[in-house]
Amino acid sequence: MLKNVGIDIGSTTVKVVVMQGEQILYRIYRRHMSQVRQATLQALAGAREFLQGEPFRAAISGSAGLGLAEDAGVDFVQEVFATHKAVMEYEPDTDAVIELGGEDAKIIFLTGGLEERMNGSCAGGTGAFIDQMATLLNISTEEMDRLSLQHERIYPIASRCGVFAKTDIQPLLNQGARKEDVAASIFQAVVDQTVTGLSQGRRIEGKVLFLGGPLFFFHGLQERFAQTLHLSPENAVFPSWAQYAVAMGTAIYSRGLEKTYTYEEFTRMLENAVSRSSTT
Repeated sequence: MLKNVGIDIGSTTVKVVVMQGEQILYRIYRRHMSQVRQATLQALAGAREFLQGEPFRAAISGSAGLGLAEDAGVDFVQEVFATHKAVMEYEPDTDAVIELGGEDAKIIFLTGGLEERMNGSCAGGTGAFIDQMATLLNISTEEMDRLSLQHERIYPIASRCGVFAKTDIQPLLNQGARKEDVAASIFQAVVDQTVTGLSQGRRIEGKVLFLGGPLFFFHGLQERFAQTLHLSPENAVFPSWAQYAVAMGTAIYSRGLEKTYTYEEFTRMLENAVSRSSTT
């Protein structure tokens, strides 16, 4: 059985998975620090032992992946389509998907026809917003998450962007508000921005799958989403593969492609794309 490689290059991270059937043989999630193409090559290097010596299929997805796919001559799949592929493979009875990335957020309604709602260019309510707020609190995102789980109250905080949020948060800190409460309020602001801004009046109900790095790493954010949407533990699903969903769907998509690569050929194509971009 041929192996399949999915590469998801988002606004802040690159994810690579190697799959054989439904089995994941290799996966990596790393920040690219705006060095998109170099980071992709480095992430792929770890897959050498699973790919060398055998042909495989591959595709690229993600908001920052199109340029690399075009320059390297590799198939590109739109990330919502890739997400749908992964959901249908692993959680086919899902009614809606909420996915948060570094600088984008989306809701995909599956019941009653496929429909996607995505935020605009503002990073409000995304992973970047959470990073900004942790910096404002002078703590790590990990510490902010831990503190949020010990909150006693929720304050109203705008999350349209960091500037508006700062005007809400700074007075709270000056007045002695507990960081535990402020941290949970920041996560609640993300939830409110996503639900109110993207659902546009459509109810989010049934089995909801939560995907993307922020919704995998931040348990306080998971808690705020589940409570706000009044979801039972059975209907609020946070899968162990949440941060790899697009890369997995991209690998699944590649099963239908005819083109195959060797490891040496594929990395050479990516290296040539990196070289071309560095000289332009």
